[in-house]
Amino acid sequence: MLDMHSHILYGLDDGPNTKTEAVAIIQRAAGEQITDIIATSHAFHPNFHAHAAAVREQLKELAAELAREEIPVRLHAGQEIRLNDVLTERITEGEALTLAGSKYVLLELPSNSVPAYTIPVVQQLLAMNLIPIIAHPERNKAIAEKPNRLYRLIMNGALAQVTAGSLSGHFGKAIQKTSLQLIEANLIHTYGSDVHNLKTRPSLFNEGLDFLEKRKKHEIVDILLENNERILRNEDMIQLEPEEIRPGKWWQVLK
Repeated sequence: MLDMHSHILYGLDDGPNTKTEAVAIIQRAAGEQITDIIATSHAFHPNFHAHAAAVREQLKELAAELAREEIPVRLHAGQEIRLNDVLTERITEGEALTLAGSKYVLLELPSNSVPAYTIPVVQQLLAMNLIPIIAHPERNKAIAEKPNRLYRLIMNGALAQVTAGSLSGHFGKAIQKTSLQLIEANLIHTYGSDVHNLKTRPSLFNEGLDFLEKRKKHEIVDILLENNERILRNEDMIQLEPEEIRPGKWWQVLK
């Protein structure tokens, strides 16, 4: 299995502080049957920016450490790129990394809003044959308040990723309910842990999948995991027909 959203590189953002912590996170992932991890440290965030060169350099260092300790996990380069109006230029200049060298870009929105220039950026990326994946939309305040904001992004060509901790309840019941609502509306395409450490922001990769299994969402689990693998193969993703979310739909989802 692939974890396509993680903060495993140390000293670059709000992930682990030391190599020992980083290796411990990866070792825990191996115990969850994760075979591949895309390291997606924050880039162009107001508080953090992991330079592309630093990401690549540390991945080599960690890969060597994993080989020494015989931890069977393959690491891949990426970034969780904060939305900005010059993103396409930064990708062209090699300052912003796609996911594992694929056509997919992990795009982070501000926590409380969906800026007016989001759709133009999505369209610019598509014109470059790149596909943005909106990171954890269930934790965006504006989308939680009006989920059809995500529907509009999806209809304009974006994809979206749900976080394991959101589904498992780590961020609270409200975010858990929003996650399920977006999944029910076919607005979620990929699945990641967004792990930062082993204590306050653990992986919970299997716990999130268990939540969906208990809700009889077996097909969705299969699609999310298959789409994750398609990132590594640089293939088009499985997409179910997205639905607009009407007020009555919310209560249907929560039963």
